[in-house]
Amino acid sequence: MNIKQDLRLLAIMELIIAVLMSIPLFLALHYGETVAFNAFLVTIGSIIVTSLIVLCFTWKTKSNKMGTADGMLFVTMTWVVSAAFSAIPFLLAGTCESFTDAYFEVMSGYTTTGATLLTSIESNPLSILFWRSETNWLGGMGIVVLFVAFLPMLGVKGTMLVGAESVGPTKDKLTPKIGHTAAIFWELYLGLSLLETILLLFGGLSLYEAVTVTFSTMAAAGFCVKNNSIGTFGSAYVDIVVTIFMMFAGANFALYYKLLQRKGKSVLHDAELQGYVGIFAATSLLSALVLTTRHVYGNFFTSLRYSAFQTASILTTTGFATADYLYWPQFCQMLLFLLFFVGGCSGSAGGGIKVIRVQAILKMGKRGIFKRLHPNAVVNNGVGGTAMSDDVSLTIGGFVGMYIATGLIATVIVSLSDADFTTCIASVFLCLGNIGIGFGKVGPTGNFAFFPDWCTWIFSFLMLVGRLELFTVYALFTKSFWAIRSMAPHSEKDL
Repeated sequence: MNIKQDLRLLAIMELIIAVLMSIPLFLALHYGETVAFNAFLVTIGSIIVTSLIVLCFTWKTKSNKMGTADGMLFVTMTWVVSAAFSAIPFLLAGTCESFTDAYFEVMSGYTTTGATLLTSIESNPLSILFWRSETNWLGGMGIVVLFVAFLPMLGVKGTMLVGAESVGPTKDKLTPKIGHTAAIFWELYLGLSLLETILLLFGGLSLYEAVTVTFSTMAAAGFCVKNNSIGTFGSAYVDIVVTIFMMFAGANFALYYKLLQRKGKSVLHDAELQGYVGIFAATSLLSALVLTTRHVYGNFFTSLRYSAFQTASILTTTGFATADYLYWPQFCQMLLFLLFFVGGCSGSAGGGIKVIRVQAILKMGKRGIFKRLHPNAVVNNGVGGTAMSDDVSLTIGGFVGMYIATGLIATVIVSLSDADFTTCIASVFLCLGNIGIGFGKVGPTGNFAFFPDWCTWIFSFLMLVGRLELFTVYALFTKSFWAIRSMAPHSEKDL
């Protein structure tokens, strides 16, 4: 491993964070929020000084090669350290009472979880809330993916970094150069964000509200500058716009590139997209029917408005709310709970297990039954006509098994806090799946403020491993990881 190289890149990454933090700094100046302005100023100064010191000792490294281990270490360090620096304004401005709380809030932002410890959101400075939403937006596409676009000019290969930050079964490389691919993803992300902001402005939201809602929508995150989330606006138009863009955020961004390349047929035939839309449609319609027949809402279309919004919110792991679904019939709540174990598509801003993994697991189960009945039969092992190798199948099965095991073990540990069963299991899986809202005391109107500090650190860890999809973080706790001294360089074509 090349530790000096990792530290050098980490220092540059933090300088980029400092530049991005200058936006809420100027907002604090604009709104006359002196305490918040000083908090951002001190934080930016601390980042610059620390990063320059690190660069002084690491700039002249012997090699620019980056192997698998370096990629995993750098990505994990980036998320951990970025959250630590980004939490400082929350502490200095008085938004959070302790660094533990501030770290949780920012880790929730960067990992696009949207869980919060704040009991009164609107009482905080506007610049602080903007930074809180901005961390959502940066984490949505991946802060390392943003960085990778700059790597070629630093003479470093970024393929390992993108793979370490998103280890799903499909990682579309849209162009031969990974840096160019990363830039395309961010251009698509920025374009959709701009479009949503404009549409929300037509819905009567202020520019500040439209931008912050967009930040959290396109990131499939869930932070809102209002105490009652999107329900505050009480607008069917806003609900529809946000629902549509949550679904956009939860789809594979590579499909949008294909649309621009006029490959609409391949997009329509994408098996994961079909499954994703099918799950959304079935859950929304079933919930709407039950909500209507149980007279929760006056008519089917009103029921569909709320059920579609909440379905999209949890399926895409966004975590917005327009209604307190804990008062809905148990059937509707159970449907939403099942979505905890689905998530968005691969290559999306959404978290969770991912639709394609769920499809693959079901296909493997079906294949297993068929093989029991016909031991000598040759069965296609894939999704949507795309064959999967045994290695990929093993990796998917291992991921899902480790995901469930992590959630169950963490639930047992969190139960020591004496929270009720529903709250324990919901809080753990909403953090692990980066969903943001759940059931019990962490439902749409609840928060995490009642948990002790030691639980808060567990939740922060769960959000991190969930966002980096387990393997990247867990690899750092193995002997074989630290035994790696060097890796074969990648092909120059990776650039």
